[in-house]
Amino acid sequence: MQEKNFPLLKTINSPSDLKKLSEADLLQVCKELRDFIIEEVSCNPGHLGASLGVVELTVALHYVYNTPFDQIIWDVGHQAYGHKILTGRRDVFHTNRKFKGISGFPKMQESEYDAFGTGHASTSISAALGMAVAANRKGETNRYTIAVIGDGALTGGMAFEGLNNAGIERSNILVILNDNNMAIDPNHGALNDYLMDITTSRTWNRFKKDTWKILGVFSKIGPDARRMVQTLENAIKHMILKQSNLFESLHFRYFGPVDGHDVIHLVKILEDMKKIDGPKLLHVLTKKGKGVPLAEINQTVYHSPGKFNKVTGEIIDEEPSGFPSKYQDVFGHTLLELAKMNPKIMGITPAMLAGSSMTFMKEEMPDRTFDVGIAEQHAVTFSAGLATQGFIPFCNIYSSFMQRAFDQVIHDIALQKLPVIFCLDRGGLVGTDGPTHHGSFDLAYMRIIPNMIVSAPMNEEELRNLMFTAQEGIHGPFAIRYPRGQGVMTDWRRPFASIPIGKGRMITDGSEVAVLSVGHPGNLVMKAFQILEKEGIKPAHFDMRFIKPLDEVILHDVFTRFKKIITVEDGTIVGGFGSAITEFMVHHNYSSTLRMLGIPDEFIEQGTQRQLYRECGFDPESIANAIREICPA
Repeated sequence: MQEKNFPLLKTINSPSDLKKLSEADLLQVCKELRDFIIEEVSCNPGHLGASLGVVELTVALHYVYNTPFDQIIWDVGHQAYGHKILTGRRDVFHTNRKFKGISGFPKMQESEYDAFGTGHASTSISAALGMAVAANRKGETNRYTIAVIGDGALTGGMAFEGLNNAGIERSNILVILNDNNMAIDPNHGALNDYLMDITTSRTWNRFKKDTWKILGVFSKIGPDARRMVQTLENAIKHMILKQSNLFESLHFRYFGPVDGHDVIHLVKILEDMKKIDGPKLLHVLTKKGKGVPLAEINQTVYHSPGKFNKVTGEIIDEEPSGFPSKYQDVFGHTLLELAKMNPKIMGITPAMLAGSSMTFMKEEMPDRTFDVGIAEQHAVTFSAGLATQGFIPFCNIYSSFMQRAFDQVIHDIALQKLPVIFCLDRGGLVGTDGPTHHGSFDLAYMRIIPNMIVSAPMNEEELRNLMFTAQEGIHGPFAIRYPRGQGVMTDWRRPFASIPIGKGRMITDGSEVAVLSVGHPGNLVMKAFQILEKEGIKPAHFDMRFIKPLDEVILHDVFTRFKKIITVEDGTIVGGFGSAITEFMVHHNYSSTLRMLGIPDEFIEQGTQRQLYRECGFDPESIANAIREICPA
């Protein structure tokens, strides 16, 4: 941090320091905070656009409220960089999202100012309500609870569950709707249209300003007068918007929309709202990526752009030409290819069109591609409905987000044996997003479900062939799980070939030790074998492909020929692939020595994938060491 560029920011080590400044100084603080975020994230990649969009809101909140006694919950947490910088983490912010550094998301264990850990969408209102009710029960009448939620996260059903409950609890909770018309991709759906109607009604906004002033005057006369004004306000509101206000129908006082980049005005509004009891919603309009012109224009790209030029905003492409494609892109291109071959195929994703690379299909087949918003449960059951009518849904959901729809997978899909194809993106350790985003548990929780086929490709060609196989026949629910990032092949566009369900393959034969892998870690095993080859150690390697059903032909051969077996997976070893192999061994009365490598029974922090593979003990060198240890001298 070059202190000469941040004369005010360098003096702020906590919100108490911020409060020492005048309101006029807040304009400079916002400029410095925005510049600091740009400077840091340009060289240490992270979530840029969302944090730039709420700089003024962040400063105003910490200026007005007595944090950490007053509690601010940042929904998802993509927008919390400014919050972290103002709450004592400025000088360590260069470690953001790095191995052993600070988290890229709010984390209770990291700071008392992080009132609630976030990372998944739509949780803030429920958490804030719990805190507000607790404050009431403890008699903390001077404690404020604020949930900051984006219009994208508001599409999640849990947010409405929280609003519905908060409206009847009448707790002193403030929900701030940060409306930038974006999640990661542009928002879709009726709620987005509704918010747009509110924000574009000039008549309503003029009336709202006048009503705010009137309420301030009449509230001094007495509660009856105030109720009269509120009744008048609601009646006129209905006439202007030609509909009742959604939030006020849930017993929230609605205020806004207001300019989210006018920090002085935000301070005044928040100070006024502290005087109003009960559940309130402040609708704030912001621009995602504000301060970087290219980020304001290309908001999806600059949600998390990687390294970029802090002056021009241009993204720095560090990927060498000829490098293997990302698994996500292989999925996206293959889905489009298969959809052209099979008119029954539909693509479904919960607000991850770009992240899952389903944009390729969306561009050519918009009528067969559905972004349902941040609503994983709905995505799964919507897919179920399509399947009942003979269509073939490819439902692409990030592995860690699929956890949110576990009941729907069981009740609406598997129980009814519906042929929905789940493409679990970002399975395993995802890297710098950390524990809220690691796909650690999918192999374990999917394999326990009856009627479910669970597979994981070792490379891009296997991903294509598993997708081809899944849509070929009516197999029932079919999960294909693959990791984040680069694959291993440059020539993955090969003709499709069916893979028999539950059939693995032998990569190399060997002696003494058999290594059973599933998914991408098979490539790490191959690298480990290259290390061991120089030492004259030649184990066998089997790519199992399927966790359910297991290839029992291969397993009987393995347990008959080998007394030492190692399993390797990029998933939890508790209940995962290794556990499945152990169950097979016990069920068939084999007595081999078996060692499981994978994610241990703990939450893994952030770092690069390579660093985390090493920490969990299944990078190539760790696999080689495990083989050395299990082999006789």
